[in-house]
Amino acid sequence: MKKRILLVEDDPFLIDIYTTKLKEEGFLIDVATTGEECLKKIKEEKFNLLILDIVLPEIDGWEILERLKKEKEDQDLKVLILSNLGQKEEIERGLSLGANKYLVKAHHTPSEIVEKIKEMLK
Repeated sequence: MKKRILLVEDDPFLIDIYTTKLKEEGFLIDVATTGEECLKKIKEEKFNLLILDIVLPEIDGWEILERLKKEKEDQDLKVLILSNLGQKEEIERGLSLGANKYLVKAHHTPSEIVEKIKEMLK
């Protein structure tokens, strides 16, 4: 069974890179470019992994994490924060809100990030 990933990102360049790389690895990818769209898709469909940017239009990644934690409607959903926010406090906040992993975009190549995603979904 193919793993389903929801990529929440508003940068078209990054969306293109990650959707291409993840599809090549055999994952099914869906994209949300706003926080609203992300929450709507999570309610409507089942995903194995949420790749979440923090800085988003409308509703940011922090609020998405808080809502997911409150609603707990999808216990099987793993969350990978992929953000340019790399302060220690931000990373701790993300993990304390229930993210499984926090990666700073600038510290990893897309290929390294795809490898980490594969590890998370084993």
